[in-house]
Amino acid sequence: MKQNYSSEIRIPRILIAAPGSGSGKTLLTCALLRLLGRRGIRAAAFKCGPDFIDPMFHKKVLGTPSRNLDLYLAGEDGVRRSFATGCTGAQIAVIEGVMGYFDGTGASGMEGSSYHLASLLQAPVLLAADVRGMSRSAAALIKGFADYGEQRMIRGAFLNRVSPAMADRISGWLKSEAAIPVLGSFPLDETLCIESRHLGLVEPDEIPDLLQKIDHAADLLEQTLNLELLLEIAKSAPVLRVEKERLKAPGTVPESDWGDAVSESAREDSAAVSAREDAAAKASPVTIAVAEDEAFSFYYEDNLELLEELGAEIVSFSPLHDTSLPEADGLLIGGGYPELRAQELAANTFMVSSIRRAAEQGMPILAECGGFQYLQEKLVDSEGIEHRMCGVLKGFSRMTKKLVRFGYVEVSGEGGYFGSGQTIRGHEFHYSDSTNNGSVCRAVKPDGRAWDCMVVQGRITAGYPHLYYRSDPAFAEAFVAECRKFREERGRN
Repeated sequence: MKQNYSSEIRIPRILIAAPGSGSGKTLLTCALLRLLGRRGIRAAAFKCGPDFIDPMFHKKVLGTPSRNLDLYLAGEDGVRRSFATGCTGAQIAVIEGVMGYFDGTGASGMEGSSYHLASLLQAPVLLAADVRGMSRSAAALIKGFADYGEQRMIRGAFLNRVSPAMADRISGWLKSEAAIPVLGSFPLDETLCIESRHLGLVEPDEIPDLLQKIDHAADLLEQTLNLELLLEIAKSAPVLRVEKERLKAPGTVPESDWGDAVSESAREDSAAVSAREDAAAKASPVTIAVAEDEAFSFYYEDNLELLEELGAEIVSFSPLHDTSLPEADGLLIGGGYPELRAQELAANTFMVSSIRRAAEQGMPILAECGGFQYLQEKLVDSEGIEHRMCGVLKGFSRMTKKLVRFGYVEVSGEGGYFGSGQTIRGHEFHYSDSTNNGSVCRAVKPDGRAWDCMVVQGRITAGYPHLYYRSDPAFAEAFVAECRKFREERGRN
């Protein structure tokens, strides 16, 4: 029997923020996750904002998915639900912030920021500051951040790229002048740097010695980190409530002093989830092939889970390394770095032919950003070299030297998997442009700027926007429904 619940989130939690990008948030988050694992403490990891790559680093350390908590894409209720679901079975939640602590959008400039998220989840904040070349100014910087904003969430600091002697001096100043403890520090160690490129950090699988580097960072962190104080601060987070949510599975932990991590974990509005799961249970299952390799890896865990709720089984394949699609009723190709693997993608003519045949047979296909580029006729890389792609869609993409149509968007239109009056949220973040961006939908930024987007061809819906399906589940429902029709047309049981 389906019921409504008032879900309580009791998990200890901490958000790692910074004065600005490039301060070492990801490295500190990964080192802390590794150190917690060494102590036998089960952690759940999250990333503030829409970034795809940082959660890959979290997953590499934990071996379990990390979830995005994006207030624009999911809204406050959606973020609470995703947080509750992700905390199931964990003993502590570690949230990596985005950009600078107060950097967000909207009239206040803070909407969707790490500060906004910390306030919503009542998560104590650890401010990680790169203080190389600073002394007393480091204390002034951290104190200024701690004193700013209506809610004072900063409960501790972490110093990056600093000598032990200077870390002690800064710690003394902060303790006497701001009552903010320094919980640890990293020395100036160039081996701790993680390389970046135009979309952010390089992907974890591109760093051969990543786990060794994180182990090294964890070793250094263990020498300075006051883990007991950090855990005490994390445990001070109050109970959160997620109202009228359907319980997925209880999240409990054996240690009585930690309490229940999630007393009644939740996902989405109970009536909506119940209706989807009832419909999925009555309908025949479908299989959706999802491209996952070095060229295509940008997926939201919430999106994949929604497809599964609707009755889809997810099967991964590699456009780079496999020679044909797996047996499937639908195809999802997300974003990534196809431009860096364009020659290999073009050379795998067996996979290209397999995707063409699937499209000709009427298989439902959903492609975003890099996947959209892959379906077109060719891709011109940053060196001006042309590479033939699948040729399923007209047009070609070309790499540029700047971001193109960057930012959050609301996408609406009618056609493909978009219904009349339907609006789904997403974002664009790419350094390429296409000769055929599509015109089925209209993408509108929060500031009102707008452009046409999305190509619809038969059962193919493709375009540059990365979509967050839970912002309008009807989009995913339409995609899965077409996959089911395709399955039935082929007589598959």
